[in-house]
Amino acid sequence: MSVQRISSRYAKSLIDLAQERDCLERIVEDIRHFNEVCEVRDFHLLLKSPIVNASTKKSVFERLFKESYDPLTMAFLNIILRKGREMYLENIAKEFVQQYRDIKRIAAVTFTTATGLESDQLEKIKNLIADSGATYENVELESSVDPDILGGFIIEFDHKLYDASVAHRLDELRKEFS
Repeated sequence: MSVQRISSRYAKSLIDLAQERDCLERIVEDIRHFNEVCEVRDFHLLLKSPIVNASTKKSVFERLFKESYDPLTMAFLNIILRKGREMYLENIAKEFVQQYRDIKRIAAVTFTTATGLESDQLEKIKNLIADSGATYENVELESSVDPDILGGFIIEFDHKLYDASVAHRLDELRKEFS
């Protein structure tokens, strides 16, 4: 079975159970935090390691998450560990967040500029994207800074990319003249 299929099934199961128990928002917080923890190299290696046994991984999870995570989240993580599927946990967590966004009609948008923007400017951009009709009306805007684009901006959402950066324009001109 493919990683995508496994991730999708486990994520859907957790979402369905969380909705049934009316604690979806709490579980989303836990899973988003878990995604952040997965970016720590040592934790990532722990998840992927075939050498570290499930009981050791379970005790690490207990020490890291038991006090702050909902019991449903902990039970879910324990089931994954018991079934030996912990190497898929990062994918499951990402898929869970994506399915949550789809249910709540939230678009994840990345907005990249050469310099940082003020919060009021980001709010205006968020509203423009939401009002454009190009995506869901609810927008989660993530702002990033990349000085290499020189100016302008890049917007990414729903597997689409709109590149209005100066670096992109210069690259197009370079291709035209060569």
